[in-house]
Amino acid sequence: MFKKTVWILMTILTLPASAATVVANVNGTPITDTDITARTKLMSKQGKTSTDNRRVALQNIIDDNIKLAYAANFNAIPEDKVIDKELKKMNLGDLSVAEREMARNALRAEIAWQIIVGRTVLPTVDTTDEDINAEKAAIAREHGLPIEMTIVRLTDIPADIANKLAKPKSCDKAIEIAESMGGVPQKFTALQYELSADIRERVADLPLLTWSPVQDETVLLVCSTKKTDEYKNLDQVIKQNATYKQAMFLADQQLKQLRRKAVIVINDDRYKL
Repeated sequence: MFKKTVWILMTILTLPASAATVVANVNGTPITDTDITARTKLMSKQGKTSTDNRRVALQNIIDDNIKLAYAANFNAIPEDKVIDKELKKMNLGDLSVAEREMARNALRAEIAWQIIVGRTVLPTVDTTDEDINAEKAAIAREHGLPIEMTIVRLTDIPADIANKLAKPKSCDKAIEIAESMGGVPQKFTALQYELSADIRERVADLPLLTWSPVQDETVLLVCSTKKTDEYKNLDQVIKQNATYKQAMFLADQQLKQLRRKAVIVINDDRYKL
């Protein structure tokens, strides 16, 4: 009994003073509080902060482990030289040994996951014309398209007068109608992405030669539109973006399934959902 007690004491005394506490396990792989601290510091250097950083950091590390385990089935783990090259591009400044290793592991998982998405998810995505048009409409409202628009704007017009504006057959007729009702219409031409956000929002889905609803005593009418040279490859770019968005949505659903199948044990109540 005495010898057993001495052995236990000697074991305790020989443990490193900085021995890390295992906070969680993912399929048998331990995640320590040191890992979480390194990840939170890394997140901070990337400008990612929240009131729940340590919980977010743990979830990120868990996801990294799940992604890498899955990617290993497809031989999709990137080489060290690829990781180091991408890490250099991130320009994170001075990193501790733990932070650097965490950054390399996070990058390895992210690149591996992108490879998986490219190999297994993207080929299954079928982007329809409806998807492309929806994406184009969203871009038009938020950023504007490289389309030249000729617009008539009528300001200082009461709602009751605006409601009496007849649908014109041409831009010139629109101006005549506005002037006949005492208005002073303004006609201008601009690229859609050059318009102010409020005007762009109002004309994005407005049919040609149709008065917009009155807003702030102002109505708008789009006389004509013209696709510029910049517009030539827009459909292809939008299709690529729409396809990528759908692929990432499907990939996120796949990751959720992998999480459910993974054996995740949280040892620290502070990190439990």
